[in-house]
Order: sequence, then C-alpha cells, then structure tokens
Amino acid sequence: MDGAVNLADAPLVIAGRAYSSRLIIGTGKYKTYAENAAALEASGAEIVTVAVRRVNLSDPNQPRLIDFIDPKKYTYLPNTAGCYTADEAVRTLRLAREAGGWSLVKLEVLADQKTLYPDMEETLKAAKELIADGFQVMVYCSDDPVYARKLEEAGCAAIMPLGSLIGSGLGVQNPVNIRLIVEQARVPVIVDAGVGTASDATVAMELGVDGVLMNTAIAEAKDPIRMARAMKHAVLAGRDSYLAGRMAKKRYADPSSPLAGLI
Repeated sequence: MDGAVNLADAPLVIAGRAYSSRLIIGTGKYKTYAENAAALEASGAEIVTVAVRRVNLSDPNQPRLIDFIDPKKYTYLPNTAGCYTADEAVRTLRLAREAGGWSLVKLEVLADQKTLYPDMEETLKAAKELIADGFQVMVYCSDDPVYARKLEEAGCAAIMPLGSLIGSGLGVQNPVNIRLIVEQARVPVIVDAGVGTASDATVAMELGVDGVLMNTAIAEAKDPIRMARAMKHAVLAGRDSYLAGRMAKKRYADPSSPLAGLI
C-alpha cells in the first residue's frame, strides 16, 4: 500500500542462524513435558534451553523431552545448569555434544547455591576452553560491562547478563549496566534470569537488548500457557517501543494540543 510504514524488524541472528522470535524459554519446573510443549507453542519461541544434567533425553522407558518438543523444529540449547566449576561445565557440554551433536550451547558456571550468581572467573575460563574446542557459546554472566566485554573478546556468540537472580522474579535490577553492555556489544545481548512477569520482559527489551530468556516466570505461573502467550506479546511490545524511540522525559507538563491558533 502506498505510503504504508514498514514495521518489519530484522531477525535475531545467533551464531549465523536467524530467528524471528526474540524470546527463549526453558524446559525446567513444568508439571509435565506436555505442558512445557504447550507453553512453547504459545510463546512463539524457537529456542529452548535444556539442562542436560536434569532432563531426560535418552531413556525410552521414561517420558522424554524430545517426544514432546521436536529438536528438528526447535533449536535445543544445552546448558550447564548446576555446574560450579569450569571443568564441570566443559565436561557436561562435551557429553551433550556427543549425545546430540549440539555445538551451540549455553554456558553458566555458578558461584553458590544461595544466589546462583555466576562465578565470572570460572565462566571466562570455561568459555575460552569451549570456544577453542569448536563450541558456539552463549554465556550467562553478571551485569558487569567489563566481564561482558571480555567474554565477547573471547569469542562468545551471545552475552546473557542477568536481570536479577535466577528464579527470583525481581525483574531488571540494574538497567544502567544492561544499557552499557548493549551499547558496547557487537554480538546479541540477551537478558537471562530474573524476569517475573510480562512488564519485566518489556522493560528489558526497551533497554535495547536483542532478546529475553526465561523459565520460572512461565513454568511457575498459575496458568503457564497464558503467561507464555503474554511473554510473547511483551517481548514484541518492548522491541517495538525501543525501535520507535521513546519521547524525551520532561520536568514539567507539556500540553498535548498546540497552543497556537486558540480561539
């Protein structure tokens, strides 16, 4: 249509692969794999994280995730949830590659069980080793612009700073640092951890990040499928808002109608 505004967005590109959705969801804490699959469909996400140490992928005598979420249709992103050393994380992902052929992975090395905060020294060590071994690493990290830059310089495919503590639902606690990470990054930045509700996802996207990853916010909602749908729209709204460019904040009121030409 003549004069129509093109509202199309560029795809999210990670490690050379394009995705139309900027939402990534997990596969933990759901009541059943069937519920997980229904939430995934409602969310529109194309990537799912998989805790390879906790999710059944191979035992045919037990319900398997792959029977409900087709790895040929969705990108499986093996992660190192529950790993507390670089060696442990590297070993886990090497086993995942042997089992499923996955080379795109999510790295997380945790510091302690109380906060599940990333141990950045061990994370950087593991990232360098995995990248040298041919992995494409999406890395969970603190909201520290300095470490984010070091991880990118090491060759990580995506930087994933926490919004707040894993599973906390506290939302983005340090928007200033997230913005600084976005401004300096040349690879995708994805807020990972802490999102609790749709408005949190929108706030994250309005900071200019490339995507949002969440698990508990959907899995522990009273209605996970409805929440998954809400998150889909929240990410889209936040992205559109960021691309549109918000109005300037002002100290005083400014009339919506112009004053010129008043009767």
